[in-house]
Amino acid sequence: MRCMRFLARRLLPLVLALGTCTAHAQTWPAKPVRMIVGYTAGGAVDIIARVVGQQVSATTGQPVIVENRPGAGTNIAMRALIDSPPDGYTLMMAANALAANPALFQPPPFDPARDVTPIALVGRVPVVIAVNAQSELGSLAKLISVAKEKPDWITFGSPGNGSTPHLAVELFERAAGIRLTHVPYRGGAQAMTDTLSGQLQAVAVNALEVLPQVKAGKLRVLAVMSPARSALFPDVPTIAESGFPGFEAAVWYGVIGPGGMPPAVVGRIHEEVQRALRSPEVRERLAGAGGEVIPATTAQFAAMVEAERARYEKLIREAGIKPD
Repeated sequence: MRCMRFLARRLLPLVLALGTCTAHAQTWPAKPVRMIVGYTAGGAVDIIARVVGQQVSATTGQPVIVENRPGAGTNIAMRALIDSPPDGYTLMMAANALAANPALFQPPPFDPARDVTPIALVGRVPVVIAVNAQSELGSLAKLISVAKEKPDWITFGSPGNGSTPHLAVELFERAAGIRLTHVPYRGGAQAMTDTLSGQLQAVAVNALEVLPQVKAGKLRVLAVMSPARSALFPDVPTIAESGFPGFEAAVWYGVIGPGGMPPAVVGRIHEEVQRALRSPEVRERLAGAGGEVIPATTAQFAAMVEAERARYEKLIREAGIKPD
């Protein structure tokens, strides 16, 4: 009897805690939800956060308020997330910086395994390599040939040191056995302008950014870095199709929360995000941004983040990449 009373005292707090988590999950969201974005309004991450948030709001009846907190390579936004209660009412639409920043910045600004709760993968948008439409580098094969003949001669611009397009090209250089010269910018717009003027030989940005200049006949996309061809550029081959099987480097997006979120609440939010991803509105909007929806379990998303973290850590260390 004494043993039973002892076990009851030990188990009661756990039972109560589980009951509380279940109740929170059942009632989520009982108030407005904040969705933090570490980039300025109007960019791809912001667009995706808003369209997903609008759909979640429509099905739950609670507003999802997007809050833009740009700066420090998304570390300002990440700090705001980490410092929030892990109750499901502060979320973040994260991208590749979630996996890259712990190695890119020293000391590490956060520990993904401790400070972050992965919830739901949303989708991805390919990184592309583009050149001036009049450039002699009219194909990826030509770019590789010239780069092997003249190491470091070809310059390419990116949205900044440690940005996803920068890291994607660094991975490609290693796969192709070539050396290019990286020129970092604060955003992709000026890098494209300098490619148009001939100051740069190439530019690496996400597919959505380069689309207007390609439609205007001013830039030519040589390759997309996603596993499959982009709906925006169906005639442009992937890096994998161009002689590098298995190569992949895309901008991915996912919903995360602060570390320590109750599993029941995580499951509830994941369910709502998956419902949003099945809606034609979200799929069409993401396709319009050059991307695709990627349904996945929370465990699959967490495993992808860890795999990306390990890949970026190795690349950043070997290439000696430093943030702007």
